[in-house]
Amino acid sequence: MKTINNIRTIILTVILCLFFSCNEDSFLKEKPLDFYTPDNSYVTKDNFESAVTELYSHVRCNLFGTNYGGSPYWVSTDIAQDGRFQLNSTRFGGHSVYLIPTNSTVKEHWNMWYKLISNANTIIDRADNSRLTDAEKTRYVAEAKFMRAFGYRFLVYLFGGVPLNLHEVSEAKTDYTRASKEDVLKQMVSDLTDACTGLPDINSTGDGRVSNLVAYHLLAETYISLGDYQKAIDAATVVINDQNTDLMRSRFGSMATQKPEDPYLKFKQDGDVYWDLFRVNNQNRSSGNKEALWVVQYEVDTNGGGLSSTGTWVVSGSTRGEGANVLERTAGPVAWMTFKDPDGNEGTIQTPQSNYDSGGCGVSLMRNTDWWLNDLWQSDWDNDIRNAPHNIVRDFVYNNPKSAYFGKSSVQYPSPTEIAQKWRWYPYPSKITTPGQHPDALYIDKDLQTLKSTGGSTYRDDYVFRLAETYLLRAEAYLMAGDKTKAAADINQVRERAKAKPVAPADVTIDYILDERARELVYEEPRRITLHRVGKLVERVRKYNSLNSSEIQDFHGLWPIPQSFIEANVSAKIEQNPGY
Repeated sequence: MKTINNIRTIILTVILCLFFSCNEDSFLKEKPLDFYTPDNSYVTKDNFESAVTELYSHVRCNLFGTNYGGSPYWVSTDIAQDGRFQLNSTRFGGHSVYLIPTNSTVKEHWNMWYKLISNANTIIDRADNSRLTDAEKTRYVAEAKFMRAFGYRFLVYLFGGVPLNLHEVSEAKTDYTRASKEDVLKQMVSDLTDACTGLPDINSTGDGRVSNLVAYHLLAETYISLGDYQKAIDAATVVINDQNTDLMRSRFGSMATQKPEDPYLKFKQDGDVYWDLFRVNNQNRSSGNKEALWVVQYEVDTNGGGLSSTGTWVVSGSTRGEGANVLERTAGPVAWMTFKDPDGNEGTIQTPQSNYDSGGCGVSLMRNTDWWLNDLWQSDWDNDIRNAPHNIVRDFVYNNPKSAYFGKSSVQYPSPTEIAQKWRWYPYPSKITTPGQHPDALYIDKDLQTLKSTGGSTYRDDYVFRLAETYLLRAEAYLMAGDKTKAAADINQVRERAKAKPVAPADVTIDYILDERARELVYEEPRRITLHRVGKLVERVRKYNSLNSSEIQDFHGLWPIPQSFIEANVSAKIEQNPGY
């Protein structure tokens, strides 16, 4: 009997153990405590702040930190060409060389904008299950939706209709299909409309953060592409009429009370308000700049700041340069390192480790087209301040005291180096660099303005949108709506600030607006995106770019879909763009 009771006790114990035992799946599920996963990275306000900051980091890298500082958005367009006259250069020298489905540049630009969209989707989808307050949730979701629309902006104009991905992807997906261009633009409108209502006003955002006005600016551009011109006008008007925005019309900022000068030759020039827009520390609204709408932020020698005065200017590869803008290096001429006077003697005071005074460390990778440098300014050559000698540097003065041409113009007395190799010297817009304002650690001799070879970045913050462009967008919408008088009035707001002659309403065309954008926004707007957007890329390259005019083809109005994406998408067919 005792044995039977013992057996019953054992059986009961086993049953109880089985009944009350832990859920094995739950027990074995890992709960990370000392590292981040998607499940614990989107919970608190600090989590979402970090995630949104990463979106801004992606934008900085995508616009300035890849492929030689974003040069594919400028080079081989109407405003710029390869600086060394090469179609097969590594800087997107020619369309026929680079626009093929297997090209790494094409793949990189596809991937980097979809990465921004993917990260934005995660923020949007995970906000509801977070600890955010309703106000915080509204702000972060609006910011992420703006970034999603910003990413699609580049994809839709480069590639046409592309797959619409609006949710976090947590597992492999191989059945993407292309949405129509119109559907992508409508999704951008939806996201931007939410951003307009969910983002704070421009005075409530910190430097570098997007506001409701930034969303209205991009919304106006998107409505133009959809042919809804009155809504584009209305959106742009919100930005222009805001009491906190205005074109800068008088001197301001870090060099407002001094003149640009070469300290060695004591050569002085008058500055102006356009010059001030591109001086160090003058881009943000905190500096008093009411024209700035959205400004990419840089800090020199700060972890994550994007700029270094002691390292290199590297922008491609795995490091992606931390988003460094290397316009100074890519668009600046290299002649200063080898500039001879007409007698063949050293014309500059430079050493092998230094570069040209007051300018920067150029290596002649990208130069403005002859059209941009010359024809574009003919009607206002002497009065348009954007063409002033300090805004477009067209001459170099020999600065070696040992030269017989010391202090004389290299244009009047040309260098044999320049004559033999024209790519070594060319005029350039001074906005690509920061003359007299480089970080101290970059100078070999600050009095002589000689720089170390480790320079090359543009050592200031950079505009994404500013109010001058909003005026030109509204002018475009007015033109397309049939009101040339109001279109001319908006263009003349920009031209009046530049001291240029006003345009008559009868002379306003889409090409005139593109010309004015080239004068005002060179190396600011992603020119290739603008020309794709209005369908003018091929036409204007053929007309204004002598290097690329014969190699660009009709089908280059769109980029090819990357072949790697087509092949990986095994569960659905992705049609390639025509011509590829």
